[in-house]
Amino acid sequence: DAMKRAFPEIHIHAFSPMEIMYGAKRVRMDYPEYITMLKEHGLGSIPGTAAEILDDGVREILSHKKVDVAAWVEIITTAHAVGVPTTSTVMYGHVESPQHVVNHLDLLRTIQKQTHGFTEFVPLRFIHQNTMLYRKGLVSPVDRGQLDFQMYATSRLFLRGQIDNIQTSWVKCGIDLAALTLKAGCNDLSGTLMEESITAQAGGDSGEFIPVDVFEEKAREMGRVAVERTTLYKKLYGKKAPNGARPIANPPTSADNHASGGSGCG
Repeated sequence: DAMKRAFPEIHIHAFSPMEIMYGAKRVRMDYPEYITMLKEHGLGSIPGTAAEILDDGVREILSHKKVDVAAWVEIITTAHAVGVPTTSTVMYGHVESPQHVVNHLDLLRTIQKQTHGFTEFVPLRFIHQNTMLYRKGLVSPVDRGQLDFQMYATSRLFLRGQIDNIQTSWVKCGIDLAALTLKAGCNDLSGTLMEESITAQAGGDSGEFIPVDVFEEKAREMGRVAVERTTLYKKLYGKKAPNGARPIANPPTSADNHASGGSGCG
């Protein structure tokens, strides 16, 4: 609330479903009341993280005692119902099967058909190096490359016509592989970031910050043009595409400003 009053032009993108569940319980509010309260105090959108794989059997192995599937869906659909858009995610490359991924994508597509509240879909590779699952031998390392391209391409095909924006994660994949995924269905390179701890603590080696000019260069190498966007995919400014190259993202034009995780050059 204080931040929004001081900087009313800022878009606040915050509070995962896990945090929404915890906060609502602490103040003894139901989800519609709690999320509406957050919206009235400046919340603009919610990250659709804590999704991992939306299968309670997998989640029991992967994230014991974390928000379950029913709660995740209830919080996300409630947010959409009260006018708060969210992202959507999947985490792959651990103990899941292809069927788990298909079921996950189908659930997200079903929600989107009903609410139209997802702004984007973000596949996130599992970083295994420092995790207990890896130490216990429950997951095997998956080399970067084939599985990532399969995940991004399948997501684009599966969600086509429902979720327009597929965001690649250079934090998980590295900037070079992330750039290549622009040819496998992705149209968003995600943000430059200023600080990142989750992937780094798990053993990620892609760093926390990449300058905007590197995004622009990598996009050009793929025949695309980087376009800065707001969190809700409105274009901040346009650049003429050289030699017929296509923009990475081409949302409606707007002069809105933003400051939120998961947004940036798209």
